[in-house]
Amino acid sequence: MAIADKLVLQRQRHLKWRALDRLELGLMMLCGILCFGFSMSVTADIVTRTIGHPWLWLQEVTSTLFIYAIFIGAAAATRRNDHLYLTAISESMHGTPRAIVEVMTRTVVLCVSFCLIWFGYLNYLRGFGSFRLPSGQPIAYLYIIIPLSGILIALFTIEQLVNGLVNGFDHPEPPLAEDDRAIPQIGTSVETGAQR
Repeated sequence: MAIADKLVLQRQRHLKWRALDRLELGLMMLCGILCFGFSMSVTADIVTRTIGHPWLWLQEVTSTLFIYAIFIGAAAATRRNDHLYLTAISESMHGTPRAIVEVMTRTVVLCVSFCLIWFGYLNYLRGFGSFRLPSGQPIAYLYIIIPLSGILIALFTIEQLVNGLVNGFDHPEPPLAEDDRAIPQIGTSVETGAQR
């Protein structure tokens, strides 16, 4: 069996759960929408204040979009190993030391997610006693995203732990094609008309 075939089989064992792939895609799309909405609401807030007719409700919309984008982005980034994860340390190791560091790192992330769930839920409950102006809505609708983000982060971390413990944490990169390995030379000599 060729090296490339072995790497393909090894990568197939590291495939993530399909349902969570769709969830990740949905979270990434939602993050993009929230960031776009945040940018548009900030722009509209600046324009309306500049022309002398501010829309006060825009600050409430802006802060809501910003907070939701942060926590949904943290959950999506956890699935992609882009956030709450120290890759530089673990990628320099192999075998048992790497497995230990990977498990410890993900255990810390799991503890953080449980804190987000517990304390976020407590803040959510307390949020019914405070209200946002000018809408008069309870501030709890801002806090509900914190425990939801914690649940998603815990789910993605457990998926990574199970996948890593079953299949290993080493993810070899596929070999480069011959065309990709060779870096073409750049001509640095200057030719004059007399030399031609």
